[in-house]
Amino acid sequence: MKNSQEYSKKVSNLFRLLKSAQANVKEVTYDGVSDALVYAIISENMSKSAADAAIKRFDEYFVDLNDLRVSRIEEIIEVLGEDTPATRDTASRLIRALRVIFNEYNNVSLEALRKVGKRPAKQALEKIDGTSRFVVNYCMLTSLQGHAIPLTRQMIEYLRNNELVHPDADEQEIGGFLTKRISAANAYEFYVLLRRESESPKLQLKQKAARKTKAKTAEKRKK
Repeated sequence: MKNSQEYSKKVSNLFRLLKSAQANVKEVTYDGVSDALVYAIISENMSKSAADAAIKRFDEYFVDLNDLRVSRIEEIIEVLGEDTPATRDTASRLIRALRVIFNEYNNVSLEALRKVGKRPAKQALEKIDGTSRFVVNYCMLTSLQGHAIPLTRQMIEYLRNNELVHPDADEQEIGGFLTKRISAANAYEFYVLLRRESESPKLQLKQKAARKTKAKTAEKRKK
């Protein structure tokens, strides 16, 4: 990424500030890699708090991941809470991913990936229909001891809006830059802290106000 040395200092300062301002981060654990994948797909397009609440409803509604695999999209949308393009996409991706896993391994488990190297495991995840860079990186980080920084759209916007990365850098470049800047030992903590910050209510209100101001300015210019 361009000017990486300049942005490295900014990211280091951000990490230090977030650690001092927020509570300690507790490492997450999953029964299996497939569980991490399901959580990642659900949480990619909603806040972490909303995703955590959705997962609890999933655990209460579906018997197991196999039950989820054979469910209708409408059922999953109902558990997610509302019928929107985002939840409909999430439901579709969940079913597609679990079907691919079942067809490949004859069950909905990805534990076979623990027995191969990190690169083959990542490549296998990338081939699963319904996954994304965020989903793959989340699974690598939380279940396969990989060095990765999962990035949601909001996290990327936060980094760009606060000039913590080069404005022309894409998601892949930003992710690569962060994994070089943040050690594997600190990767999960950094991910959680950055995600919390990017999803904070105060920040959302500030961004909403900024969008309104921008819209009003644009309207005045038209007149």
